[in-house]
Amino acid sequence: MNSISLSEPKPISDAFVVMEQPVDRDSDEYLMEAYSSGSAVAFEKLYARHKGGLFRYFYRNCSSRDIAEELFQDVWMKVVNARESYQQSAKFTTYLYRIAHNRLIDHYRHLSSAQHAMRSDADNQEIVENHSEQETVDRSLELAQRDETLKAAICALPFEQREAILMQQDGHLSLAEIAEIAGTSRETIKSRLRYAMQKLRDQLGELKS
Repeated sequence: MNSISLSEPKPISDAFVVMEQPVDRDSDEYLMEAYSSGSAVAFEKLYARHKGGLFRYFYRNCSSRDIAEELFQDVWMKVVNARESYQQSAKFTTYLYRIAHNRLIDHYRHLSSAQHAMRSDADNQEIVENHSEQETVDRSLELAQRDETLKAAICALPFEQREAILMQQDGHLSLAEIAEIAGTSRETIKSRLRYAMQKLRDQLGELKS
């Protein structure tokens, strides 16, 4: 008669353990999905959460409240019109600021065309693509954003540097997210932020040794 070998029971494989992940019903992504399904309240929450940062992004890029308001409204209309076809493929902020970035580029293209009709040398954009490490924006700069001197300094930055700074500060986007929106590399965004911070600190007399 064969003997029966007794052994410790094997642990249940993790593959058979189904753990339900909690759903964050207050996340941007959940709210956008809810809005896609017809929830007006979800849209109101999204709008209230991001209207300030998005408007500042346009206003500091354009230095015109009227133009900023127009572009701001255009972006939200695009979000509204795309609600039924919306599919989550990235963070909502990335989705929102990609629309904003494209709308701003269109604005500058039209502006450039109009200026070119009056003067052939209308070209105010500078592309800086030198791979460097990013200097972290310090707390004193964040607090100084309300200062008119800083606003003027930001407006004087080349477009690519200004946009990177504003996406980081107003949109709270990561380097990877900004790079995805701008259609460039993470290293290029790091370089743009570094150059922008250097110029701002030079102009504000805050350059650190």
